[in-house]
Amino acid sequence: MRKKEATILIVDDDDDILFSARISLKKYFTTIITENNPKKIHNHLTKNTIDVALLDMNYRIGFEDGKEGLYWLKQIKEINPETTVILMTAFGSVNLAVEAIKQGATDFILKPWNTEKLYGVVNAGIELARSKRKNTQLATIQKQQDKDFHQQTEHIIGNSLSMQSAIKLVHKVAPTDANVLILGENGTGKYVFAKEIHLQSKRKNNPFIHVDLGSLNENLFESELFGYVKGAFTDAQKDTLGRFELAKGGTIFLDEIGNLPLHLQSKLLTVIQNRKITRLGEGKEREIDARIICATNAPIHKMVEEQNFRQDLLFRINTIELTLPPLRERKEDISLLANHFLKKLSQKYRKRALEFTADALSAMKDYHWPGNIREIEHLVERAVIISDNEKIETSDLHFSTKKAAVDSVANLNIEETEKTLIQQAMQKHQGNISRAAKDLGLTRAALYRRLEKHQL
Repeated sequence: MRKKEATILIVDDDDDILFSARISLKKYFTTIITENNPKKIHNHLTKNTIDVALLDMNYRIGFEDGKEGLYWLKQIKEINPETTVILMTAFGSVNLAVEAIKQGATDFILKPWNTEKLYGVVNAGIELARSKRKNTQLATIQKQQDKDFHQQTEHIIGNSLSMQSAIKLVHKVAPTDANVLILGENGTGKYVFAKEIHLQSKRKNNPFIHVDLGSLNENLFESELFGYVKGAFTDAQKDTLGRFELAKGGTIFLDEIGNLPLHLQSKLLTVIQNRKITRLGEGKEREIDARIICATNAPIHKMVEEQNFRQDLLFRINTIELTLPPLRERKEDISLLANHFLKKLSQKYRKRALEFTADALSAMKDYHWPGNIREIEHLVERAVIISDNEKIETSDLHFSTKKAAVDSVANLNIEETEKTLIQQAMQKHQGNISRAAKDLGLTRAALYRRLEKHQL
């Protein structure tokens, strides 16, 4: 039998007990550390990642009150909370073991033990330790993400009436738990507004989980969103939390919900209606506590009319509907955004104070901005990088030469029609090959061939 990768620490003042426990466990686990002096526990915990500590309750002759065991239990939990502590005790001390469990121990085993029983208790302790360690890592990652999230939140910028109206709605809806649907073209700031709603809510100190449904493989939908238990499928090696559970107490942002196929829409609807999820491979329902914000650039109301999106799901997700205007409809905000990104990116690239010429600002106001705010940021970034002067000229601004997408194809030539459709798909998805190919009903390889064929 292959040994399981694990580190077990056994602490007892009786060398015979240490020898017996080592012999019993070494054929199952890779690393067994024995120690007869509890004062050295600290050294072992700091030098090794201990999965399980088997801890005796008494170390001084004549003392059977277990106070030393409780003391060292507390020390272990303070040094490494993820380590599973299993107590070793005599039959007469069961009540003491129960008290220790109340103080943080996981289980106890009676001396003398049955080898199979000892293996089972230790093996379960290893799995528990790894689960705790994983949860700690997730919490650390989430904490860092939350820190970055707060630091990197882009300001919502705009003095136009449409933007002021959107900002006012955010202030009203954020303190509630109402489901919000954010509509708008690519690059209009849907993610930024979702973050702002979260930051102004009572859930702001809890996770903000972003799920891009547009790039999520259909086969992974349930496992990613709802989680799974060990053995649910071939590669399910351990229980795993889904995005809804990771968002506990916080907000889950379901981006590009318009891309969700009908058969998956029904599964999402059930979760939103019942506020419960069931992990793959498990029959138990688990309650969810997450505010739901959705977003899409698709014409979702038209999709409902065409029966490509469930009307009942739309009713569930758009308690409040927030529509973000495209940049071309709020030209008065272009200078504000351009100068905001200029300041930010000048600092990023350590450039001296730069400014736009009047002609450059005028050119930006006249441009149609198919990529909206995302495009203006990228355009300013390129200008900052290539500019050799203190002023950014119109010549430093590399506007896209692509035409705005048209509603229908006027040319009936097959080759030209194919080229036009590919151009529209690439523009719609901001150059994302995977999404454009999916929209066109092509594979990535087939789309690459056509891009080369049409010299796009």
